[in-house]
Amino acid sequence: MAVGRPRAFDEENALDRALDVFLRQGYEGASLTDLTAAMGINPPSLYACFGSKEGLFRAALDRYEQTRGNAFAEALALPTARAAAEHLLRQSAIYQTDPASPPGCLLVQAALTCSGQAAGIRGELGARRAKAERKLRERLERAREDGELPADTDCVALARYVTATINGMAVAASGGASRAELMQVAELALRAWPAPAKKVRKGGSSSRAARAAR
Repeated sequence: MAVGRPRAFDEENALDRALDVFLRQGYEGASLTDLTAAMGINPPSLYACFGSKEGLFRAALDRYEQTRGNAFAEALALPTARAAAEHLLRQSAIYQTDPASPPGCLLVQAALTCSGQAAGIRGELGARRAKAERKLRERLERAREDGELPADTDCVALARYVTATINGMAVAASGGASRAELMQVAELALRAWPAPAKKVRKGGSSSRAARAAR
C-alpha cells in the first residue's frame, strides 16, 4: 500500500502565520505574495492544501475560533449569566490587546475592510458573529427562566448589547486602545447589567408589608 507524501510544512503553524497577515491587512488587503511569504510556502502548495485564498481564510477563521473559542465556551459554562458576560468582556480585552498578535478581532477587522467583491467572506463573518450572539442569547434566556434575570429582560437586546460592546472594543484595540482602557469599557458595560430578579420568600418582607397594610 502506497504511503502518501507528507506535507512539506506544519499546517497549524502556517495557519497561525496566515492569521497574523489577515489580522494586520484584512482579507482583501492580504495578497497571495504576503500570505505565502509569511507561511513559508509557494502558491502551488497553498492551492493544494486550501484550494484558494478564500479557502485559506476560512481555515484561518476555524483556527482563530479554536484558539480563542475556549473563552466563549468557558463563559457560557459559568453558573450565572452575569459571570458569563463579565468573562466574555474581560477576556476580549485581554485577547484584543495580546502583544503576541495584532490587536483587535479577526471577525470584526476583516468584515470592516470587505468590499462587495468579497460578499461571500462578509457573509461568512456575519454568520459566525451571529452564531456567537445566538448562543449568548440562549444562555440569557435560561437565566431568565431560572429567575436570575427579571422576567421582563429583553434577552435579544441584552445579547446584542454585550456583543456590540465587544465588537466596539475590537475596533478601539485596532486603533491603539490599551488593555487598561478596554477593561474600563468592560466595567462600564457591566454597570448596565439588569438587577437580579427578586425572590419573595414565604413570610418574608412582602408578607410583612401585606400584613402591615391590613
